[in-house]
Amino acid sequence: MQLTKHGHACVVLSDGDRRLVLDPGSLTEESAWTGASAVLVTHEHFDHLDVGRTKQALAEDPALEVWTNRSVAEQLDGGSRVHVVGDGDAFTAAGFEVTAHGEHHAVIHPDVPTILNTGFLVDGQVFHPGDALTAPGVAVPTLLLPLHAPWSKVSELVDYLREVAAPQAYAVHDGLLNDIGLQAIGGMVGEKGPGSPSTYHRLAPGESVQL
Repeated sequence: MQLTKHGHACVVLSDGDRRLVLDPGSLTEESAWTGASAVLVTHEHFDHLDVGRTKQALAEDPALEVWTNRSVAEQLDGGSRVHVVGDGDAFTAAGFEVTAHGEHHAVIHPDVPTILNTGFLVDGQVFHPGDALTAPGVAVPTLLLPLHAPWSKVSELVDYLREVAAPQAYAVHDGLLNDIGLQAIGGMVGEKGPGSPSTYHRLAPGESVQL
């Protein structure tokens, strides 16, 4: 399986001609959509879901399907090709075996309503939690770590890495950081930090790695 970063929270997992797109939001590079076989969306925030672009992709490719939670599905109004899933569900998307984990977005502030958020574990290999520090409760070889958000702090990220205990972690959700922030937070969750079982990596936009 190949992992390619496409800006901020979006990655593409590919194997041969199968391309599974996760969280293609408004900050996502257009190249993420090329050859898309299926799409997973963790939640409705703009940086994870571009409603207009997703509807366009569904219209352009009658074979394209989306798996997501109820609130996102209602916005897409994609009929039978938009599948509603939630915590504990298992399904096959573009030939990848996927399980859904978690129910809610991390708390931004007590006065901000909490929305649905569904993390996805793909082929038992790669876990994308969306905007929550959900531990899937099973072994995870590769964790996609939400590096920076209005709802997070570094100590929580370190504890999350320790809880999931994935051998390797790749940064996502880093589009709001400048180079100084990337270095500072990356250092804290990496080898210069207080320590975790995960080896930390960050891919540049468009960069790929073979898992």
